[in-house]
Formats: sequence, structure tokens, C-alpha cells
Amino acid sequence: MRRLRVLLGLLIGAVALSGCTLVSTTTSPQTITPKDVPFCLRCKTIPGTNNGSVHFISQPVYIVDVTGHLAPSSRIVPSPPVLESVLRQLIIGPTKIETGGGYTSALPKNLIILSASFRGGVGYVDLATPLSKLPRSQEILAVGQMVLTARDVGLTLDIGVKGIEITVGGVPQNLPIPGGHEERLVTPADFQNLSNS
Repeated sequence: MRRLRVLLGLLIGAVALSGCTLVSTTTSPQTITPKDVPFCLRCKTIPGTNNGSVHFISQPVYIVDVTGHLAPSSRIVPSPPVLESVLRQLIIGPTKIETGGGYTSALPKNLIILSASFRGGVGYVDLATPLSKLPRSQEILAVGQMVLTARDVGLTLDIGVKGIEITVGGVPQNLPIPGGHEERLVTPADFQNLSNS
């Protein structure tokens, strides 16, 4: 009997509260003037900065298509692009739509980029762990993804990218290229035959 009273009390309370609302309703849409939009959502600059603003561009990154070739895919990054931020977008991997279309990434999702920048037309990428732990064919694709993505970042920045060098904790790594060789400086030309663009 006590449970029935408690249940009945909760039911009556729920019905009473269902008629309450904190937002008044109207029968038609209301126009909000720009000056009434809160939190500076319509501002052209970043709140709390000295007229700071961010512009975005579409930047290609290379992922693995269904045929096992490297194909460009667009990502939105701040402009001008920075090699480190673009490579981090690359590590995120394919979108759900791309994955549904059979696209993958040879780069491990837990790969950590310590730093990445251009100096003298060469991209220097410092990783926390070596790519050599991957199977050889996957390692070649992973290096190809990084070098072709770096090349396109360089094209956006008008830098003639000669290639990339990968270090692990500052120690230079020999990187595999198609054909069975290893090089310290890998070039976009080394991976052109894997490109589907």
C-alpha cells in the first residue's frame, strides 16, 4: 500500500511539473537582433584577445584507399597550415564516411608527434615511438602518408619540400621506401608510384 501511495505521489508530481517550463512558448518564430546574440557568437574576432581571429583552409592529407594506394582527402586546418597540426589530422585517420568507403590509415591511432616543422625545405618529424614496429608493408604506407602530406603542406606554404626525416626522441631513423631500400631522407618521388592522385 505504501508503494502505491509513493508511486501515485510521483505520478501526480510528474503531471504537475510537465506543464511547467522556463521558456515561454510562442506561436511563431521570433527574430533575434544581432545585438541580442549572447557570448559574442557573431563577433569577427576571438573574445578576450586583441582582435585575434582564426581562418581555416582545406588541406589535403593522404590516406590508404581500397586498392592500397595513397589518396588525398581534405581536412580543415587553421591557416596558414603548420606541419605538426596537419600531421595530427592525418593520425586521426579516415572519417566515418571514408571508412565506409573502404579507406584506412597505415598510421597507428596512438602515434604521438613530439614536433614537426620545416627547415631548409626538409620536414623534420619527431615521434615518440618508431614506425618500425609496424609490418613492413604498413610501415612503407605510413611513411608515404606522411611524406606526401608534408609535400602538400609545403605547396600551400610555397616551400619546395625535398622530403622528410623522422626521428624518435631525436634519434634519426632509417625509413623504408618502395623497392626494399631504406633512407634517412625520404622524398615524395620515392612514393609517387603509391599515389593515387
